[in-house]
Amino acid sequence: MDGKFETGWLFAFYGPLLTQRQQKLLSLYCEEDFSFSEIAAQEGISRQGVHDAVRRGAQQLESYERQLGLLKRYRRLTEGLSEGLEALRDAPGAKAQQAREILERLLSEEEE
Repeated sequence: MDGKFETGWLFAFYGPLLTQRQQKLLSLYCEEDFSFSEIAAQEGISRQGVHDAVRRGAQQLESYERQLGLLKRYRRLTEGLSEGLEALRDAPGAKAQQAREILERLLSEEEE
């Protein structure tokens, strides 16, 4: 795993499967970009406790991804949509325009 950035992606997909406590700590770590020390001070626990909880939560997220593969599928899908859109970018005609609009809509829906 590539650290905080990758954990953030996994958290976006699988966060609701974690306990509320894990969700809170990982949200502060990944989404709010708090340090372990900042989280510890805010939550009234030790820095080591935060580190351990975030590490365990990240491992659980990685396990969900290995089993379900939703993030991998999402990345393949958005990459394929982008490639299809790029292939149609300069194609003339109404059908090509319609295909571009469909791909752009699908891509924007996936990115939301």
